[in-house]
Amino acid sequence: MELDELYEYCSSKPYATSGFPFDENLMTFQVGGKIFAMIAIHFWEEGNRNIILKCPPELAQELREQYEDITYGYTMNKKHWNTVYLRGAFSPSQLIEWIDLSYDLVYDTLTRKELINLAKKPL
Repeated sequence: MELDELYEYCSSKPYATSGFPFDENLMTFQVGGKIFAMIAIHFWEEGNRNIILKCPPELAQELREQYEDITYGYTMNKKHWNTVYLRGAFSPSQLIEWIDLSYDLVYDTLTRKELINLAKKPL
């Protein structure tokens, strides 16, 4: 997937927002103010295309063992985050599945109050 496709897909998730809360190079996608995906723009532009996604710990480790293009989440909790390098080893449907999983993991941690606040915002 290309950067614009990733941006469009991540942004299309219900109540998802995007921005650069840390610096001008690290684009994040959030739901309820919690990150579910990150893309380092400067790495992408250098040809090191990757996306960092949240993942259940058991699956995160399993994916790292199964695929050489998946490593621990760069600068994130290595137990819960994976860096997925986009070098052609994964189909778009696999990547979408992992983005959906990451989004769902974060969405499911939102409190009732956070969910109510989200529901007040337009989709």
